Amino acid sequence: MTSTLTGERADILELLRAHRGFLRHTVQNLTDEQARLRPTKSELCLGGLIKHVTEVERSWADFIRNGRKFDAYDEAAFAEQAATFHPTDEETLESLLAEYAEVAERTDEIVATLPDLDLSHQLPDAPWQEEKGQRWTVRRALLHIAAETAQHAGHADIIRETIDGQKTMG
Repeated sequence: MTSTLTGERADILELLRAHRGFLRHTVQNLTDEQARLRPTKSELCLGGLIKHVTEVERSWADFIRNGRKFDAYDEAAFAEQAATFHPTDEETLESLLAEYAEVAERTDEIVATLPDLDLSHQLPDAPWQEEKGQRWTVRRALLHIAAETAQHAGHADIIRETIDGQKTMG
């Protein structure tokens, strides 16, 4: 991006970049083996969190560009979502981080170039929604990406501290 953004778009980019940075910091200097460890009672591992956040950001960016890809969550959608928490044997921490960087770059481009953050699309119906047919604006989807990233950066911080005592802050 050659121009300098200001205002709301600059704030959104800074929010996204800050939380992505916390998450990436949490996995620095780990081996692939350490990134697959599940040292707590949770099924979460650090590599899986990177993979999941990447897939979440990719799917919301696709939603922003194209609208919903299905009408309602079903068993297949839930299974696909659950699989994002588990790196395959072929995926390395390095490859997961590289893919995350590519997805983040494309999302940042949306923030910088999409003409209207008020553009909205209808969400797929989901059991956790109070009413069907809800719509989210681009702004809301971007803020959701930031919130999801922040939540999982916190999970990652706990897992990393359990592995070797490293903390993102403090």
